[in-house]
Amino acid sequence: MTIDCFSNIAFLPNDIWVAITIKVASDSIRELCSLRMTCKAARDAGDSDIVHRSVSIPPPHATPWWWCLNPEAKRFFDRCMVAGHPELLFREALRELFIRHNENVGLQMLNSATSTGHVAAKYALSMTLLLRTDGNDEKQKGLLLYRELDAAGSLADCKARCFSILTMSWPGEVQMPRIEEQHTVCAAPRCSTRGHMPLLYDYRRRAAERNSVHASGGAAHIPCIQCRADYDLQAFVNLP
Repeated sequence: MTIDCFSNIAFLPNDIWVAITIKVASDSIRELCSLRMTCKAARDAGDSDIVHRSVSIPPPHATPWWWCLNPEAKRFFDRCMVAGHPELLFREALRELFIRHNENVGLQMLNSATSTGHVAAKYALSMTLLLRTDGNDEKQKGLLLYRELDAAGSLADCKARCFSILTMSWPGEVQMPRIEEQHTVCAAPRCSTRGHMPLLYDYRRRAAERNSVHASGGAAHIPCIQCRADYDLQAFVNLP
């Protein structure tokens, strides 16, 4: 029997039910499914777009393999995408950009996810804009986003999130763009580190292959933030 038979809780206002359901959904998909089975009020609240935007999406390594084969699970995640779930928009944007090579679609999705405060999407957007060669305005926007992430101390976590998605979700399918000279972010003629970031990245990468202590640190010691963005571009296109 459902809780409708035992309590007046089912007659709470819908906005209260939605608030409760958002809290449950942000903890676990399984808990959301369990709540939806308790009564009609919970089912109705669980159908709202804001709940589908709030669902906790597990990282790729923790996602049950059978979810991608289950029609009901697929319908659920499709509904979350339609509702504008930021994490799913972020993941699908990376697929569009670096597997299907639909740049306009991917950028639109990254912009949508970024507008919700999704920091990993903001990092991917900054890197993608810095890789564009069709206008200085796009590059300046990318650098502005990068500066904001740097000031917030979010860069390390964003890199790890992008690495996790690109390497675990579609192994062997990702094709990252190549960095050309016109992609260089730093344009300061007197910058002593300008143009040296590919060498620094290669040095760190080779050190990592030898398990050397010199593998860590990235470009954190470089005072020029534009050069640090150049280093991160090298790391980004070599993520998979």
